Amino acid sequence: MKIVTAEQMQDIDKAAIEGRGIPGLELMENAGRGIAEYLYEISDDDVTAKSVAVICGKGNNGGDGFVVGRYLAEWGADVRFYLLGKKDDLKGDAATNLKRAQEMDLPIHEISSAEELDLDEETDLIVDAIFGTGFHGEIRSPMDKIVDKINSCDIPIAAVDCPSGLDVSTGEVSRSAIMANFTATMALPKIGQFLHPGVEYVGDLTVIDIGIPEDVVDEKNLDLNLIDEAFVDESLPNHPEGGHKGDLGKLFIIAGSAGSTGAACMAANSATRAGIGLCFLGVPESLNDICEIKCTEALTRTLPEVGKKRCFALRGLGEFQQYFEWADAVALGPGIGTHHETKELVKRLMSGITLPTVIDADGLNCFEGDTQPLIEAEFPCVLTPHPGELSRLLDVPLREIVADRLKYARMAAEQLEKVVLLKGAPTFVAEPNGQVYLNPTGNIGMAKGGSGDVLTGLIGTLLAKGLSPLQAACCGAYLHGMAGDFCRDEIGSMGMIPTDMIDMLPEVLLYFRE
Repeated sequence: MKIVTAEQMQDIDKAAIEGRGIPGLELMENAGRGIAEYLYEISDDDVTAKSVAVICGKGNNGGDGFVVGRYLAEWGADVRFYLLGKKDDLKGDAATNLKRAQEMDLPIHEISSAEELDLDEETDLIVDAIFGTGFHGEIRSPMDKIVDKINSCDIPIAAVDCPSGLDVSTGEVSRSAIMANFTATMALPKIGQFLHPGVEYVGDLTVIDIGIPEDVVDEKNLDLNLIDEAFVDESLPNHPEGGHKGDLGKLFIIAGSAGSTGAACMAANSATRAGIGLCFLGVPESLNDICEIKCTEALTRTLPEVGKKRCFALRGLGEFQQYFEWADAVALGPGIGTHHETKELVKRLMSGITLPTVIDADGLNCFEGDTQPLIEAEFPCVLTPHPGELSRLLDVPLREIVADRLKYARMAAEQLEKVVLLKGAPTFVAEPNGQVYLNPTGNIGMAKGGSGDVLTGLIGTLLAKGLSPLQAACCGAYLHGMAGDFCRDEIGSMGMIPTDMIDMLPEVLLYFRE
């Protein structure tokens, strides 16, 4: 599914109406009916028992609101409308739907102040249809006071297309903006509904099909996509009945150095929980004992190290080949450090690896100032930097990357000629061809050291099972975030740790493959 800005959505609407001859009134009817059906489905009780206040602006968003309210009333809800302005202010399709509500003798109150908005304790639901996707800037007085009053009520709020006060192109919000519990957006999701701070105002997001033909969207050559359940479900392999451990994938993980055995072991344990058939964890030889204690299912393999530094030594280069010949995929980088010998080793490995590989953490830091070996690497690859690591790879100030992660995820994929997963909220997965995928799962409880190592083991497993770099990155991000969301729901975001997410992976996989 594509993700759009306000301007792109407006262009698509125009193409549907003017290019295909679909009446705007028909699209508005489809939108309102679809939202009403959604509200009916999520209603805790029979909708006929609901008292619904629909707050309408003077534009098309208000027109959508009149359609929503009309359908809810037809299905038995007690509906009343509050119009922020005069009835004569409405034009076009919005005016038509105002008239249809009037013909049903539904109460429509013209208001211009918060005091005129009657939201008593009998109100079960508020429908926000004040401002739509064309909004940007600030909600001004007296409407800001009306918005504040709506937010102050302990009543569920459903937003039509977007919460009023949200700029859907940037994620910025007005000082007064609707804090919705639910948002039903039309046709396609909007980028600002996933960006901070806007995402905090959206609540549960659903997309309503309003009847715009798919080829109208396809003609726009949009380059931002949403990773959703359907994408993951279609990409994940089935567990073969009657198979053996070799059929479930073989992963070779290159990880660890003194002080960072946790990174290596979390990557390995994540892989085993994600369903890998066999996992070899290659570590500097003196770290083997501690890794054997921490990893029960993964098999450790010792590799030459740099004396007292206890990190991978360049002289061990030749010993990696036997494991590359055995494995189906490689995971490189968690906790390996950036000693000069390790850095040179990693660069030389780029010409020796032929397997699908995920490179993370110090594996990426090893290319600071010299990305050419990475660019020239010909094996299928996923790079998984956080903004700091990407800053070092691209030699771009961190503040610039943080300010526009979407831009720099795309730039990194194009420059490095690899699939790039840029971690953050939200995570972006970029292809060298310019297409970018946004991951909607995850939460603040995952912002802890070690979460990336869990992701590395998960993506490595998916590569070993035959997924393409794009599929592995997108599915890995989604499943990783979903595990974090399950942990948050069970134990809270404050106290959850990365190993909790490892333990939750079986439940996440069960969700898709019951």
